Amino acid sequence: MGLTIGVDIGGTKIAAGVVDEEGNILDTHTVPTPPTPEGIVDAICAAVSEAGKGHQIEAVGIGAAGYVDDKRATVLFAPNIDWRHEPLKDKVEQRVGLPVVVENDANAAAWGEYRFGAGQGHEDVICITLGTGLGGGIIIGNKLRRGRFGVAAEFGHIRVVPDGLLCGCGSQGCWEQYASGRALVRYARQRAAATPENAEVLLSLGDGTPEGVQGKHVSEAARAGDPVAIDSFRELARWAGAGLADLASLFDPSAFIVGGGVSDEGELVLDPIRKSFRRWLIGGSYRPHAQVLAAQLGNKAGLVGAADLARQG
Repeated sequence: MGLTIGVDIGGTKIAAGVVDEEGNILDTHTVPTPPTPEGIVDAICAAVSEAGKGHQIEAVGIGAAGYVDDKRATVLFAPNIDWRHEPLKDKVEQRVGLPVVVENDANAAAWGEYRFGAGQGHEDVICITLGTGLGGGIIIGNKLRRGRFGVAAEFGHIRVVPDGLLCGCGSQGCWEQYASGRALVRYARQRAAATPENAEVLLSLGDGTPEGVQGKHVSEAARAGDPVAIDSFRELARWAGAGLADLASLFDPSAFIVGGGVSDEGELVLDPIRKSFRRWLIGGSYRPHAQVLAAQLGNKAGLVGAADLARQG
């Protein structure tokens, strides 16, 4: 199969891109994300039509945040869109006249990294995305593993602290409450409030108060050597690495790929994640260690991965 289109549904924009067999994006079209579920379907179709102009398109892949059924057709539940058992595949196929595959957005990003990014050369890869929350994807034996019902790899909602912090999913102690962009900001605010003398750079980037600290401020302050910002990254990395050690016991991959906005800080976060991973890996002194790699495709991973999954049918 030749050219396909990948669609990435974001909170503020929907991007559609024409992708070739080598993972190259040839054309893109973006539209604002509408506020209603029906409007989002309209926007997806419009973006696909515009991006595909002048190209011979064979299929469309859509990355959607939420639970997607085992047939890759229906969004069972989307936390940020009022989709409940939404027949997205059928609706878009009827409008664009092309075969459509719907995939969880983290799965799509994981597949993109495996095929065209940091996962090349590996058969067994686990991906995690450290963004606002924590997502993931499982590739074992060169195949994306989605589980019997299509909703595997929701790593962010593994409970790591019994009766821990309340999560947006309704449970308590979920991993993403301790290893995510939100967690990073919480750590920084708490530490800045406790020891403001160690957070001078961090506080100066916001409004001067711990409550004014945002994720971008933590990153900038850490790069400038702010002790509180650096310590906040280390705390996030401690939880992230410990979680990877647990996943190694489950899946035994040759590589973990760490993506998402937090990973954009490179070795500032990856080096302590690796140290924490080695610290908590059971039998770590006697067994091979999976590599912990930085994702390479950035925010293009989901779009490229969705397009490639559509190509494979």
